[in-house]
Amino acid sequence: MEKFEHEYNADQIQVLEGLEAVRKRPGMYIGSVSIRGLHHLVYEIVDNAVDEALAGYCKNIHVTIEPGNIIKVEDNGRGIPVDIHPKTKISAAETVYTKLHAGGKFGGDSGYKVSGGLHGVGASVVNALSEWTEVTIQRDGGIFQMKFARGKVVEPLKRIGDSDKTGTTVRFFADGTIFETLEYEYQVLENRFREMAFLTKGLEISIEDLRGETPKKSDFCFEGGLKSFVEYINQNKEKLHPTPIYMEKDGDFPIEIAIQYTSAYSENMYSFVNNINTIEGGTHLEGFKRSLTKVFNDYAKAHNILKEKDSNLTGDDIREGITAVISVKVKEPQFEGQTKTKLGNSEVAGIVQSLMNEKLAEFLEENPNVAKAILEKCVSASKAREAARKARELVRRKSALETTTLPGKLADCSSKNPEECEVYIVEGDSAGGSAKQGRDRRYQAILPLWGKMLNVEKARADKIYGNDKLNPVIIAVGAGIGADFDITKIRYGKVIIMADADVDGAHIRTLLLTFFFRYMRPLIENGNVFLAQPPLYKLSKKGMEDIYCYTDEDLQKSYKELEEKGIQRDQLGLQRYKGLGEMNPEQLWETTMNPENRILVKVTMDDAMKADEIFTLLMGDEVEPRREFIQANAKYVKNLDI
Repeated sequence: MEKFEHEYNADQIQVLEGLEAVRKRPGMYIGSVSIRGLHHLVYEIVDNAVDEALAGYCKNIHVTIEPGNIIKVEDNGRGIPVDIHPKTKISAAETVYTKLHAGGKFGGDSGYKVSGGLHGVGASVVNALSEWTEVTIQRDGGIFQMKFARGKVVEPLKRIGDSDKTGTTVRFFADGTIFETLEYEYQVLENRFREMAFLTKGLEISIEDLRGETPKKSDFCFEGGLKSFVEYINQNKEKLHPTPIYMEKDGDFPIEIAIQYTSAYSENMYSFVNNINTIEGGTHLEGFKRSLTKVFNDYAKAHNILKEKDSNLTGDDIREGITAVISVKVKEPQFEGQTKTKLGNSEVAGIVQSLMNEKLAEFLEENPNVAKAILEKCVSASKAREAARKARELVRRKSALETTTLPGKLADCSSKNPEECEVYIVEGDSAGGSAKQGRDRRYQAILPLWGKMLNVEKARADKIYGNDKLNPVIIAVGAGIGADFDITKIRYGKVIIMADADVDGAHIRTLLLTFFFRYMRPLIENGNVFLAQPPLYKLSKKGMEDIYCYTDEDLQKSYKELEEKGIQRDQLGLQRYKGLGEMNPEQLWETTMNPENRILVKVTMDDAMKADEIFTLLMGDEVEPRREFIQANAKYVKNLDI
């Protein structure tokens, strides 16, 4: 990484305003006080170290989860400046940790060429939301340390030793009075730091978990950058070409792009600005898409793959099966909103497009076999798109002619208010019958499914329209599918999958979730999809109200509580439910559908990339990775009916 030559001392630390009462409204700064917000604290500190790497001064970042959920982040960057800040009259380091919007990342005369932490709230917010924070700095020949408690200085910055090294070490313990949990999830942090390492070529990031009996450790360093990233994403997919298409550009707007096509039908495109995942895209992604469509169409026409009379391939045709990662570095990015999820700099689109127009066209000319393989898939996608369009129009015309557009097996609810309505998608006619009888007809609708459902991971959109298993789901939800899906048109605020607690039920849940993820993703992103949790056991005794247990742990707990009341196990009747159909309507209502008693699991998606990987693994064509996954995770399976 080329060093950005610029002084980095107290003069570069600009203060925009003093530290506000972050503790009163933590959600404004870290999104939530759930485990997601807890992890965000770690990301903020690591992001500061990555900014040092982007400036060319940091090569190693080490994150440790110490016993008791204490976080330690060490880097070998320049170290936070320790001299007195000219405006605040306190050390620059203390300024960074006690003043909101104070950092070395503002204005043209800042200490950084590019930076992700542009709002400058990271260090001070972490400090404010931690029970205690300890910062140790090595620079200027010394070792300096300061300590804080809930954002306030308890030990001012002081020199505690000598050192010829540079870097910053931050230890903090999140405040249990603010966060819902203090338990960090190693795998979530591991995934994030792997992504960071992909995005910063040559940067070594390691994470170590010392909480358990057996420590865990992962080390990441990728000299291939985004090329390695795309290879990792596609590790379980069938590739159309073995090596990703790779292009990069240095200068005022460094750009790095990697592309690889697979035999899959979905597109996976990830865009980043200064290592920030811009999940809503922006101008860099728009420039990429425009160029991709233009270059492939130009090549197809020039080489008679498309005749002049043929219409151009659409962007959707050309992006089918693509995995692409676009990373740009912008000195003064304009993000839409505090969440920084969409880039707004208009000039970036043209710069990305210019690079793509040159480098992608060059690659296709030099690799005609790869170009041919990709364009054959694009032409096939175009034909399937046209078939899907005709099928979609047929469905629309049929719907317009019918007096009612709802599927025959759907028992709808009387309310038409989506906010209070919910639909249960139920496995099997017998369970569907019980659910129809036991439901609250005012706001609960029942849609029974039967037979084998289509695995959409292995099918194009034209096979989905008119499918007798999926079409009822599409019509019942009422918001369309794919590019036509409109979340504002959903007929039910809760779409609840209710299947047996066995292998077949798990398969049906996975098939439906795959369908929602690939063709109704906003439904998951908006928090409208739920899994019903029917009980596994019923404990009964004459003269005693039945007790339902939803897990093995529930069962053992109930046994213990009853024994304390003098009721022994051999006095109890135990029923193991193998299917929903074994429950009568009253039992199904009381245990699984009554809002006062039921347990619903909301389906969420924190990481779209990880979700795509899992669905590809479980439902895709590659058998060997699935076998390895099953063998590795078989020990965690409970209640498997053989």
